[in-house]
Amino acid sequence: MTVIAFIGSVFSPYYAWSGWADPFNHCAVNVALYGPRGARWAMTERGRQSLKRTRDVLLIGPSSLEWRDGALTIRVNEIAAPLPKPIRGEIVVKPLAINAKEFTLETKGNHIWRPIAPVARVSLDLDAPDLRWKGHAYFDTNAGDEPLEKAFAFWTWSRASVGNDAAILYDAERRREAPLSLALRFSASGEMETVDPPPLAPLPLTKWRVQRRTRADDGVAQALRSFEDAPFYSRSLVSAKFRGETIRWVNESLSLDRFANPLVRLMLPFRMPRRA
Repeated sequence: MTVIAFIGSVFSPYYAWSGWADPFNHCAVNVALYGPRGARWAMTERGRQSLKRTRDVLLIGPSSLEWRDGALTIRVNEIAAPLPKPIRGEIVVKPLAINAKEFTLETKGNHIWRPIAPVARVSLDLDAPDLRWKGHAYFDTNAGDEPLEKAFAFWTWSRASVGNDAAILYDAERRREAPLSLALRFSASGEMETVDPPPLAPLPLTKWRVQRRTRADDGVAQALRSFEDAPFYSRSLVSAKFRGETIRWVNESLSLDRFANPLVRLMLPFRMPRRA
């Protein structure tokens, strides 16, 4: 399961069509649920009247995120698209440690990424669909002062549990400077190790012909399952060797050239409706 809260949704066609005028008028809680009984995906955009913020609480429409007692409690109440099925319940993310380091993704400082809790535990208690689950979790944040497609042509990100630790790979093709490559390992106690990035490992193109890649010790990776396959974006489960160990990664690949295409933006309201 993936939950992303947006203020100034970077993937919003409505925000782009407004000329990026008011980020608070383009908010959404994206919920993606994958399972043996099928998938549900919701990302309903809402205006500034549906947004409320305090130091510890973020409310967007009927869903909320609250930082309480060292854990992030997420209450989702969304309707999936295109099939209007409910996604409703509570998710609690408990970080094992907090990472304070931010990463500047390009030298102008317009894009910042912080893996707040690279190693965490999650408990899932949903009413719709009826589902309960506990396991590994990850929690990060991104912030930017300009549209993603102005700074990047393509990026790919992978995260995996490695025993009690977590590994993260981050690669970006930047428009104004040389490519960025990060390879990080975090312990359960929060210690971060920066390692040399392994060789690039290509993955098969998606059905939409979007490029995918990760990194591996031997430059070889295998795609095990496709979670999301969009005209500009993919989320997959992949297998690759990292520091001598074969592990499973959640991989995301994003083509910003594809995303910036006006025809692609015209397709997005089908999956991303807007409500007042």
